[in-house]
Amino acid sequence: MAKMDAPPRWDRKMQQRLARGEAAALGEAYDRFASLVHSLAHRVLGDEKAADAVTREVFAHIWEHPETYDPKRGPLRTWIAAVTHRVAVQRLRDREERRRDEGPDGAEDLLGGEEDLESKVRRASVAARADYIVHSMPVPLRRALELAYFQRRDYRQTAADLGVTEDEARRRLRLGLQLLSTAHDAGAPPGYGGAV
Repeated sequence: MAKMDAPPRWDRKMQQRLARGEAAALGEAYDRFASLVHSLAHRVLGDEKAADAVTREVFAHIWEHPETYDPKRGPLRTWIAAVTHRVAVQRLRDREERRRDEGPDGAEDLLGGEEDLESKVRRASVAARADYIVHSMPVPLRRALELAYFQRRDYRQTAADLGVTEDEARRRLRLGLQLLSTAHDAGAPPGYGGAV
């Protein structure tokens, strides 16, 4: 039986391959995580081109600094999400600072600008965390939430669509919503609170 603190084998191997400079490893990581990186960046920045730029920057960081990922601290997916969050939030702060500097009433904007910027960062962080939670949760929970939220199904209809009992549908919806409610608990995706 594997130790509870042992990182997944794929994550360890990927980190080792990246550290050796294997371009194929970067391609595999990109194939596996690019949609996560892009969606988190888009959630924070609300801009397709900016999300594309963050995606490039995150994968450049992964390529240039694979040693900053420590498999003992958590899954590669979590580390990549945390790197993405930090890069995207920094871009958001930079963008808002430029807007404030370019604004006609720069001195007047400074008082409310900092508070407004931090509010935007907090909202973007919660949205990015919620997106991360949804993409990370087991498929049965995610599918139940998608049916209930996007297709406006109640638990009975969700149960019928998924081919499960009503009790199981309620359990999945409740657990999925409990996981989502933690998005407000912290701004960044879990794990890796340290330096990029």
